[in-house]
Amino acid sequence: MELQKVILYYGFAPVADPEALKLWQRTLCESLNLKGRIIISKHGINGTLGGDMSALKKYVRQTKQYPGFKKIDFKWSDGTGSEFPRLAIKIRPELVAFGYPDEIQVDVNGVVNGGKHLAPYEVNKLVEERGEEVVFFDGRNAFEAKIGKFKDAVVPDVNTSRDFVAEVESGKYDHLKEKPVVTYCTGGIRCEILSAVMKNRGFKEVYQVKGGIVRYGNKFGDKELWEGSLYTFDGRMAVDFSEDPKVIGECEQCQAPTKQFYNCGTPTCHELILLCEPCSKIQSNKSCIHDQSKARDKELIG
Repeated sequence: MELQKVILYYGFAPVADPEALKLWQRTLCESLNLKGRIIISKHGINGTLGGDMSALKKYVRQTKQYPGFKKIDFKWSDGTGSEFPRLAIKIRPELVAFGYPDEIQVDVNGVVNGGKHLAPYEVNKLVEERGEEVVFFDGRNAFEAKIGKFKDAVVPDVNTSRDFVAEVESGKYDHLKEKPVVTYCTGGIRCEILSAVMKNRGFKEVYQVKGGIVRYGNKFGDKELWEGSLYTFDGRMAVDFSEDPKVIGECEQCQAPTKQFYNCGTPTCHELILLCEPCSKIQSNKSCIHDQSKARDKELIG
């Protein structure tokens, strides 16, 4: 079996005909037997694909030929061949569902008026020069930060990307508007939008980690400013940047160290539950609290 890999990427560039791009991408991926998820909008493309390394290399070469996609930064990681059950390509109003499709403007160079991109070494340099003045601002859903984040980062209280605009406008973070704020997320795409959202609302000095956590972790592992594991939206659930990463997650039942999420056992629930291995073997721990409450109420009524 050929070496299996996963690529994570995005590209902001005007797309005149999303339907035509979707058809081309589907034909390309199916010809290479690639599986994963691709989102297309008028703003560009966002994808995560898994498959044979040689097939992914061909995909990268072909996709870079599309006008505006030449500069896409494809981030590679190890795969197993079973990360994705199928290929799904969808057209959406936004590449990331912030709920504000007109919040950003894009041109051939990417997002207009977004935060300044910092390469991993530039992130470290900024912290060396500005010290505790620098604020890391997590651009992911709050649960992702439970198992890994930049040290001392601000983790907004958001369940989905749609919560970010209201969260930023809430006034909770107004005291950061004069500070150097470094936004970060998995591969960088959410921060392209979040940094623009923050700048549009009065934050003076906003940066974003170029290539996201993936690029930073691949460069420095756990030796610098990142700690813990990286949550991923695929079958792996989490990836590490060293053989012995710090475990910062806590089991929701017994508070033991863990980095393993489990899908809630309640059919109507799509939440993830963070459990240690012993607690995960108790099936009732994999049901959400609302479902457990209903069960207790039923017992009392009965």
